[in-house]
Amino acid sequence: MNFADRYGLTTAEARADVLDRIAEEGIEVVRLAWPDQHGILRGKTIVASEVARALESGVAMTTTLLLKDTSHRTVFPVWSAGGGLGERALEGAADALLVPDPASFRRLPWAPHTGWMQCEAYYQDGRIVPFSTRHLLQQQIAKAEALGFDYVTGLEVEFHLFRVTNPRMAPEDSGQPGMPPDVSLLTQGYNYLTELRYDQLDPALEILRREIQALGLPLRSMEVEFGPSQVEFTFAAQDALASADLMILFRSAVKQVARRHGYHATFMCRPRIPNVMSSGWHLHQSLKSRATGRNAFATEGDELLSPTAKHFLGGLLAEARAAAAFATPTLNGYRRYRPNSLAPDRAIWGIDNRGVMLRALGTPGDSATRIENRVGEPAANPYLYMASQLAFGLHGIATEADPGPPADTPYETKAAPLPRNLGEALSALEASTVAREAFGSAFIDYYLRLKRAEIARFEAEVSEWEQREYFELF
Repeated sequence: MNFADRYGLTTAEARADVLDRIAEEGIEVVRLAWPDQHGILRGKTIVASEVARALESGVAMTTTLLLKDTSHRTVFPVWSAGGGLGERALEGAADALLVPDPASFRRLPWAPHTGWMQCEAYYQDGRIVPFSTRHLLQQQIAKAEALGFDYVTGLEVEFHLFRVTNPRMAPEDSGQPGMPPDVSLLTQGYNYLTELRYDQLDPALEILRREIQALGLPLRSMEVEFGPSQVEFTFAAQDALASADLMILFRSAVKQVARRHGYHATFMCRPRIPNVMSSGWHLHQSLKSRATGRNAFATEGDELLSPTAKHFLGGLLAEARAAAAFATPTLNGYRRYRPNSLAPDRAIWGIDNRGVMLRALGTPGDSATRIENRVGEPAANPYLYMASQLAFGLHGIATEADPGPPADTPYETKAAPLPRNLGEALSALEASTVAREAFGSAFIDYYLRLKRAEIARFEAEVSEWEQREYFELF
């Protein structure tokens, strides 16, 4: 019996359907992609004749991919007992297996004769790799379903789109990481939602739009954002796992397509570009009753939010500082938390107010009633962002957490401040018993070690500010 059948991972019928599509569409190679702990796609590309074997038996993946920070440095002592995590399956850089999901098969419209499938990672004994962030979201979704809810999310994603002027491919530009490309602007910015600015961006945006829609992603709009060369794409609401998978594929697709046409797309929150504006990722979320199919956040009376929605809000506010470690997982992202900036700086909620952390939207009885979290950065791992929101919201429902009154003056209302940096967020996550109960201490400690390794590397660097401030003075 093959690996997929032995552990009930896929069906023979589903695998046969994919093989038929590959033959019918003239696919010559298939990219097998797995979302890592940072929300970056890793994987291998195989020729079409090897796909049947991969569907049945998986493809080997070095387990050190689980142990790397964003510079691709291995953080854990892989040669020690248990690979530094008490897991024998990680010792000696052993292999895990990437098993493709037949239902995820797509043809990549920008890459000739190329197919794509999303994978899950398994140990050789059939266990799903415990640090799979996609699996963590699935676990939280299952908890919500057991309570009678479906978790629905919609995405608003801001990012920057530049023209590449120098790809920095000289040998001395390489490194870990290498030098980023030199870029120029496509617009000068500060003409929010103006048609003139959109038309300047249209040649590049049309390239992206065609490929994103050809992938089947539920694109709703493309908008000119406030800053130079800054845009926003929005997507239709759907179940959370589909939204998270969408975000993973969207980011990767945008970067690939842009680079093929001489552009550089970045989901970094605040690039080091003069006059730049920070980018955010606004996550719209609600719960739907599995029994009635109705929005559990909506009311039939005069109030905007149901008790379920208010308790969900209360849970998000209570764990806001810990949740920031997942919603804003980079050092750079905390440069966005500024007062009077259309980004939050404290844990408060309000009704249709863009200065708060959690913005309640809709009208009494509106089936589209939802909560918009405005904390996230577009570089966040979507599985962890959504899993943490759902876990903390469900805890709020279980404890009947009270969010308090909505704020009308978001930068004056007294409330717990959001973390000022990634280190503060990680400390809050480390102390959160709710997070440890939801995700397990093993994952929390693993995540803390990965992210603190990034902080340690950052703090070891001599910044331009330090050089300018002290080099001559002292």
